[in-house]
Amino acid sequence: MTLATDTARTPVLASKLPQVGTTIFTVMSALAAEHNAVNLGQGFPDFACDPALVDAVTAAMQAGHNQYPPMTGVPALREAVSAKIEALHGRRYDPASEITITAGATQAIITTILAIVHPGDEVIVLDPCYDSYVPNIELAGGRAVRVPLTPGTFRPDFGKISAAITPRTRAILINSPHNPSATVWSAEDMLALQDLLAPTDILLISDEVYEHMVFDGGQHQSAARFAGLAARAFIVSSFGKTFHVTGWKVGTVAAPAALTAEFRKVHQFNVFTVNTPVQYGLASYLKDPAPYLQLPAFYQAKRDLFREGLAGSRLKLLPSTGSYFQCVDISAVSDLNESDFCQWLTREIGVAAIPLSAFYGDGFDQRVVRFCFAKKDDTLRAALERLRKL
Repeated sequence: MTLATDTARTPVLASKLPQVGTTIFTVMSALAAEHNAVNLGQGFPDFACDPALVDAVTAAMQAGHNQYPPMTGVPALREAVSAKIEALHGRRYDPASEITITAGATQAIITTILAIVHPGDEVIVLDPCYDSYVPNIELAGGRAVRVPLTPGTFRPDFGKISAAITPRTRAILINSPHNPSATVWSAEDMLALQDLLAPTDILLISDEVYEHMVFDGGQHQSAARFAGLAARAFIVSSFGKTFHVTGWKVGTVAAPAALTAEFRKVHQFNVFTVNTPVQYGLASYLKDPAPYLQLPAFYQAKRDLFREGLAGSRLKLLPSTGSYFQCVDISAVSDLNESDFCQWLTREIGVAAIPLSAFYGDGFDQRVVRFCFAKKDDTLRAALERLRKL
C-alpha cells in the first residue's frame, strides 16, 4: 500500500448539469460589491422583518420546540395555511393530507418535479423563467420545453402552449405574479389554461411566491380559485417572500391528497422536514392576517417611489403589476446588449440590475433589464439619484 501523493487522483465526474455555471446573480452581486454600487439586482429585501415575528420564533425556541417536527410540518402551521387559503381563495385544503411545509419554495418546486417527472417526460416552462426550473427538470431526467411569453407584454400565448403539448407532456410550470417581468395572470388567463388542460392528464405546478404583491387594486388569481386547475395543481408559496425573511427558507405546497402523497414520498428523503421553532413562530404570527393583507399597499408605495424617480430618465418603464420587480427598456440609453449594459451600469453609474436575457434559455435580448424595489426607501432614493444621470 503506497501513500505517495503522485498516485492520488480525483476521478473525473460527468456533470448532471453541464450547462450550469456561475449565475448572473452571483456575478452582478460581486460586481456591485467591488464598485460599491447600490444593488437592485438581488431579489430580496434589505430591511428587517416585523420584530413580532422574531419574538414569536424566539418564544418557540424558549418553549422547547427545538427537536424534529412531523415530516409534513407542524400541525398548527398547516392548519393556519389551510385557513389562509380558504379565506383568500375559497378552497379548503385538508391540513393533514393536502398541505406540506417545505424548506422554501425552491425546494418545493424541485421536490414536486422529482415526484412527478419520469425520464423522458416533458415539462412546459414559459420563458423568461426563474433559473431553477429547467435544471430541476433535467435532474429528474425530464426535458424542459420552453414556450416564450409574448415579447413586450409577457402575456401567455395559449396557441403556442397548446402547440407544445405532446403525449409526453407531464406538467406545465407557471409563475404569477411573474419573476422577472412583474406581470400578473388574469382570471381569463387562468380560465384559458383550465380549458386547455381539461382534456389532458397534464399536471400544473403553480409558483405563487409573490401572491401578496399585486397592485392597483388587482387580485391574485391563485390556481386554488379554479376547480379544474386546483384538481391537478401543486401550489407553491413562500413565507420568506411574504414576511421579508428569505433567509429562513420556509414555504408551502398545497395539492390534492393523491398528489400530496407522492410529493411527501420525495420530501421525506429530500429534506425530511423544516426547522421547528420557525414553524411554530409562523403559526402564531399567522393568527393576524394584517401583515400579508397590507403587503400590496406596502410594496406598491415602493414601486411608485421608484417609478416616479425614473420618470425623468431615458429608461422606459414597463408595467409592474405584481411582484417586487420593475423592468425597463434601455433602448434610448445605450446600444449595449442587456448583459453588457448591466455591467456598465454597475461600474459607471453605481447601480446593479439584472439582464432579462439571463432568464431565457436562448439568451433572448430585447433590451430590457430588471430592478428589484424590495429595498429601504433610502436605498431606492440613493439608486434613483445615480440613475438620474441617465
